[in-house]
Amino acid sequence: MATTTLARSTSNAWIGGVCAGLARRFGLSANLVRLIFVLSCLIPGPQFIIYIALWILLPKDR
Repeated sequence: MATTTLARSTSNAWIGGVCAGLARRFGLSANLVRLIFVLSCLIPGPQFIIYIALWILLPKDR
């Protein structure tokens, strides 16, 4: 079983590639992760700060 590392996607990125990278790492659809992120923005919380932090901290995929 091949393991994938957590990295931002450059081929399936809409903004920063964070959602697509998370989706690839956990074996989910990128659109599903994007939908979950958008829906989570309807409740108060640090979603945007976490997204920006992941955008800065995660390396680009190779």
